[in-house]
Amino acid sequence: MSTFGFRDVEAREKVNLVHGVFKNVAAKYDLMNDVMSVGVHHLWKDAACAKLNPQPGEVIIDCAGGTGDIARRLSKLARAAKARRGGKDAEIRIIDYNQAMIEAGIQKGSEPEITWSVGDAMNLAIADNSVDAYIISFGIRNVADVQVALNEAKRVLKPGGRFFCLEFSHPTTGLVESGYEFYAFNVIPFMGQMIANDRDSYQYLVESIKRFPDQETFRGMMDKAGFRRTGYTNFTGGVCALHYGWA
Repeated sequence: MSTFGFRDVEAREKVNLVHGVFKNVAAKYDLMNDVMSVGVHHLWKDAACAKLNPQPGEVIIDCAGGTGDIARRLSKLARAAKARRGGKDAEIRIIDYNQAMIEAGIQKGSEPEITWSVGDAMNLAIADNSVDAYIISFGIRNVADVQVALNEAKRVLKPGGRFFCLEFSHPTTGLVESGYEFYAFNVIPFMGQMIANDRDSYQYLVESIKRFPDQETFRGMMDKAGFRRTGYTNFTGGVCALHYGWA
C-alpha cells in the first residue's frame, strides 16, 4: 500500500492520482509556489544548489525536476565554475514523470546544459554508477514507494556521488508547527482554489506533507538505501529540510 494524502491506496493508483494532480497544476505551479511560500522557496532552492556545488563536466540528475527551477540554478552555477576552471559543460538531466510539467518548464526557456525527459524516479533509464550528483526537490513524497526511489538514486550514482533531497518536513518546535499547520490546511487549499481553480490538488499536497516521514526517519531510509555520512539541514524551523548523503 501507498499513501495519497490521508488516504491509503494501492501503489499504482497513487501513481495515477499524483499524475493527475500535477497535470492539473502544471500551468500555475510556479506561481502557486511563490504565493504559498511567500517566495521563501527560492532561498531554500538556492541553498540546496549551492550545497550540491555542480562542477564542469559532471552529470547531474534533477529528478522530479518539473518546470526546471533547480536545473536552471545548477546550470548557472556549473557555467560559472567552468568559467573559473575550464573544462566541459556540465550535463543536467531533468527527469519528471509528468509530461505537462516538462512542457510547462520548456515553455519558460532552457539552458544549454539542460536536457528534459519523462521518466520514473523508481525505475530510471540510467546505467549503474554513472551519475555524479542527484537531487530531488519537493518530489520524493509523491512517488509510490519512497524507499524504492532512494534505492534507485543510490544505484545510478558513482561511488562518492552526492545525493540531495529538498522536501517539506516537520517543524522542530510546537509554535512553528501549530502556526504552519493552520496555514497549510486552511490557507493553501483556499489559495489553490482562488489562483489555480483547484482546491483538491492543493489539499492533497498539504496532506502529503503531513504524512511524509520526519527528518530522522527519512535519514534512516537513506541509510538503508546505502548512503553514507547522511545528514540534513532544517530550513525555516523545519518546515523544509535538505537531506544529503554520499554513495
